[in-house]
Amino acid sequence: MKVGNCMTKDVEIASPQQTLRDAAEMMGRLDAGAMPVGENDRLVGMVTDRDIAIRGVAQGKTPDAKVREVMSTEVRYCFEDEDAEDVLRNMADLKVRRLPVLNHDKRLVGIVSLGDLATNSETATAGEALSGISQPGGEHSQTIH
Repeated sequence: MKVGNCMTKDVEIASPQQTLRDAAEMMGRLDAGAMPVGENDRLVGMVTDRDIAIRGVAQGKTPDAKVREVMSTEVRYCFEDEDAEDVLRNMADLKVRRLPVLNHDKRLVGIVSLGDLATNSETATAGEALSGISQPGGEHSQTIH
């Protein structure tokens, strides 16, 4: 199965200039724990509810601090025509539960989560991915920032 067949297509994008309050409100309204951050029609980062809590609130930032101050700028992504099984293995290696999905023009076309892939017939590989993701550490660990 290709990622494009199971990803979420209607993705809202945060701006690096938005406040943490605005981003958190968007996440609450969308029932999402992560949002892509875009600027000048390009994906420039990802912000998660955990980023807001750990890099924002826990570091003394106010709700009026900017998304740019807490977002991850090294964005990992996949392409819409990649095999879901390959993407799951990559998610396990990267220790991430969500990836932005791009087309080959590098335009955001969706976001795929471990749950999207698990509910679309990739359950065995999703279980392996979750095991890898759940191991402590990794590039996106909050303790290295």
